[in-house]
Amino acid sequence: MAFSIPVHRVAVLQFLLFVTTCNGRKANDVDFYNLIPPVDVTPFPKSFKCFTCERASDNYNCNRWAEDKWCPQNTKFCITVHRFSSHGKSRSVTKRCAVRDDCLAVGCHHNGDTSHTECTSCCEGMVCNVEVPTNHSNAVFTMRHAHSTSAPPTSAWRVPVLLSSVSMALVLL
Repeated sequence: MAFSIPVHRVAVLQFLLFVTTCNGRKANDVDFYNLIPPVDVTPFPKSFKCFTCERASDNYNCNRWAEDKWCPQNTKFCITVHRFSSHGKSRSVTKRCAVRDDCLAVGCHHNGDTSHTECTSCCEGMVCNVEVPTNHSNAVFTMRHAHSTSAPPTSAWRVPVLLSSVSMALVLL
């Protein structure tokens, strides 16, 4: 009796092998800017995705394990809250989809009681919240022009693929 693996599973296995070997690169070398997200059907016009995590240890771990899901229809922005020590060491990173009112608190605030700084930024666009705010210069509310379409510019598709897609591939096996 011959054993055969379905073609779609072979492709998934090849992809996983590529991701795990990455030409000998370490896991921390993942470049979230140069991966192309999978094409899937948008749930509604002008839909988008944000990196989403709750109190991740740092930006890398947030982006690496972020859920790959569409934002709710009532949201329009991505918000990032970065807490870090006075020495700049990340204490936590939270990212999620947001409404405009959530974005009114952008900026940085130092908390003397807990000796940490919290910087909040908001942006508009497909997975636009790759970076974390670290100071008043990048803890801002970035909006696209009002004439933007539901589809992101071509260059926006060269933003991070959430590695949960790899988890989804494992489910297919």
